[in-house]
Amino acid sequence: MISAGEASGDMHAANVVKALCKHDSTIEIYGMGGEQLRDAGAEILVDCSDIAVVGIVEVLFNYRKIIKALNSLRESLRNNPPDLLVLVDYQEFNFKLAETAKQLGIKVLFYISPQVWAWRQHRVYKIGRLIDMMAVILPFEEKFYQSANVPVRFVGNPLVDEAKPDKDKQLCFSEYGLNAEKTVVGIFPGSRRGEIKRILPVQLAAAEKLIKDKPDLQFILPVASTLNKDQFTSCLEKYKHLNIKLVKDLTYNVMQCCDVIITASGTATLEIALMGIPNCITYKIAHLSYFILKPIVKIDRIGLVNIVAEKDIVKEFLQYQAKPQAIADEINQILDDNEYRENMIKALNTVREKLGKTGGANNMAELIMEMLV
Repeated sequence: MISAGEASGDMHAANVVKALCKHDSTIEIYGMGGEQLRDAGAEILVDCSDIAVVGIVEVLFNYRKIIKALNSLRESLRNNPPDLLVLVDYQEFNFKLAETAKQLGIKVLFYISPQVWAWRQHRVYKIGRLIDMMAVILPFEEKFYQSANVPVRFVGNPLVDEAKPDKDKQLCFSEYGLNAEKTVVGIFPGSRRGEIKRILPVQLAAAEKLIKDKPDLQFILPVASTLNKDQFTSCLEKYKHLNIKLVKDLTYNVMQCCDVIITASGTATLEIALMGIPNCITYKIAHLSYFILKPIVKIDRIGLVNIVAEKDIVKEFLQYQAKPQAIADEINQILDDNEYRENMIKALNTVREKLGKTGGANNMAELIMEMLV
C-alpha cells in the first residue's frame, strides 16, 4: 500500500511506482494518491485532492474529510494487509496510518522526511518507533536520523531527475498563447486549496503592480494535478485585465517559459532552482496557525531552496511581510538588474550540486524491493 497526500507526493509516488514496476511488474499497488499515481498503475482507494491542506486551522476545517480518508485506509490495512506500507510525505496523516500498520505487524517505509529538524525535533524518537525505515531526500537529513538511531537511507532527491520539461519550449509558448519575445512572469500559488485562498490574492496584487511599470509583461499560472481551473475563477475575476494564462500542464513545461517566478513555499522552490529560474517566495497560513507555529519553528528560513543552500539565495516574503509592493519590487529588481539576476542564477545552480546524483526514484524502488524480501 502507498499513501501520498498532495500534488508533490502524488508525483514522487508515481515515479517510484513506475520504477518499481520495472523491477517486478506483478506487484500490486493500491492506496491514496491522485491522478499521477493512478496513471502509473496504482489502484486509488482514496483521492488525495480533497484533503491536501496545510496549517492547524485548515486541518480543523477539513477534519471530517481527513478522518474519513484515514479510516478508509485503516480498514484496507486490516482487510487487505500489504507486505509493505509506503508513506510519502503528508506527515501527520501518514504517521496515524503508520500506528495502525505497526499494530498489525505491517512493515512501514517513510519516504520524504517530515521537517522534524526544523521544529519539534524530539518527534524523531516517536518516528523511530513507528517506522522500519526512513528514506530521506536531503543530504543533511541522514545524519539527523542516524544521531537518533533511526534506520535511515539517503536515496537521492527525485527532483534531480524529474525537474525537466517534456515538451519543446517554443511549442509551449505557442500552446499557452505566449509571445516568446516578451517577458513572462510565472505565478505559482501552490497545490492546496488553502494556498490558493491565502497566497494567490497576494501574488495577483503583486502582478497588478508589476504591469503598471511594465505593461508588456505576460503572466502564466500552472494548475496543480490536485486542483482544477474552476477553483481559480473567483480569485481571477478581479484580475481579468492581466490576461493570466491558466494552464493544466506539467509544471516544468510552464517553468521553462518563465523569466521569473513568484512562488509559494514548498517543493516548488527546489524545482524552480533546478530549472535555474530566478524567483521569490511568498507564503501565508491562517493567522491562528501562524501564531501557534511561530514560537516552535527552529529555523530562520522556510524555503527549501534556501535551506539546502544554507543561505538566502532567493527572498522570502512570509505572512505579514507578504506585501504586494515588496514582492513587485523584488521581481522588478530581478528583471532590471542583470548582475543581481545572474548572481541568483549562479547560486541556484549550486543547489543541484548539493542535492546529489540522479536515480532517486530507482533507488527508492530498490529499497522497497529489499524490504519486501
